[in-house]
Amino acid sequence: MSTPTNPPASPHPDLTAAGKDFRFHYYSQLVGRPVCQGGISHRLGKLTDIVFRLGETYPEAVGLYLAHGWGKPTEFIPFSRLIKIDADAIFVQPPESGEQYPPFVDQVGWLMLDEHLMGKTILDMDGRRTEVVNDIHLLESKGRMVLVHVDISFNGFLRRWGLGRFHILKDVFISWKYVQPLSLEDVAATDRVSLSVTRSQIHELPSEDLADALEELSEKEQQAVFSVLDSEKAAETLMEAEPRAQRQIISNLRKERARTILGEMSIPQLADLFSVLPHDDKMQLLPLLPSDQAHRIEGILSQREVTAQALMSSQYVTAGRNDTVRQTIDRLRTSNYDHDMISYVYVVGEPDRLLQGVVDLRELILSDDALPLSEVMVAPVVAAESDDVREDLEELFAKYHYRMIPVVDRGDHLLGVIHFKDIMKGLVARAALQ
Repeated sequence: MSTPTNPPASPHPDLTAAGKDFRFHYYSQLVGRPVCQGGISHRLGKLTDIVFRLGETYPEAVGLYLAHGWGKPTEFIPFSRLIKIDADAIFVQPPESGEQYPPFVDQVGWLMLDEHLMGKTILDMDGRRTEVVNDIHLLESKGRMVLVHVDISFNGFLRRWGLGRFHILKDVFISWKYVQPLSLEDVAATDRVSLSVTRSQIHELPSEDLADALEELSEKEQQAVFSVLDSEKAAETLMEAEPRAQRQIISNLRKERARTILGEMSIPQLADLFSVLPHDDKMQLLPLLPSDQAHRIEGILSQREVTAQALMSSQYVTAGRNDTVRQTIDRLRTSNYDHDMISYVYVVGEPDRLLQGVVDLRELILSDDALPLSEVMVAPVVAAESDDVREDLEELFAKYHYRMIPVVDRGDHLLGVIHFKDIMKGLVARAALQ
């Protein structure tokens, strides 16, 4: 993220193309300033907030908000009525009609600086950590004002509390383009939570980083981030989060949203998630799953020593020993396999699916196209037996570091596979509860 430490040498080009008729303001130094109609003697009140309209680039000021207290109605002064901003007061024209400006009425897509930005937490893309908006940097030119930066420095904090004369460090600005809300709809729905990542950037972040960030955010901010993730990304992020964050996120999901996210998870992942949820949440979520999955999960949760057969997945790739490398690669390319399924190709005999060998995907790609899999495969195969318990599976993964391990019966017939992330990530989650 670009975080310039001083005001930019060339401000917003749309406002300054005809010359250098512009001024920068800090919001903290404008709020509370007297607002006068015409002259200094006709004082309307003190500036309470500035209202901006969100747009595709920089938000533009639409009006000044005055709250008078003591049961008196607020006033909203359109920004077009602004005459000038002086060091000791802000001067505006009289209302176009009537003796007083109308009360403020919020609208979708409007942003109030004090209420919706000042002091809010933002997600810092550089350090994967949270920062706080201590001040807001504004650009005024030719009758317009735009929001150009937020200030996360200690100087901004000092200005915010009326101590701007103590300029200790350099200002630290983050351009608004990194702090834009997720969408106008999200702004209306989530109390204008602002983030330093856009929708596309959120999807590019690793799930581990997103989970870490979620754990640092407030409940409303968590909802704002989580609401823009697609179901697959949401499921990955949820499984990376700590149990406290998992419980909080789940409790705020709508039924249909929860159904689609749960549908992206494997049986072990679902079991791990359900194991940290309150009883009422589990009872609400179980009916959202297919009946066979719900039954398996209930069985896992009720068992002290759950077996490999209960945890295994039926999603994996098999081939015959006489299939060639080229035939196998072509089938992988043309089939609609999920990426989690193709770490290995298991070589089996038909019709009883006797496990004969395994080929790592990397070895498959590097081998001669004409070779049969019998000459490429590794045998015998490290496998778990169907009645192995979770502790046995953890030991296998810790010893061999495979991405998945096949599950076989006592006759070495392939029954399913266990994924590393389903077992070892669950181990971490359970350790966090102890």
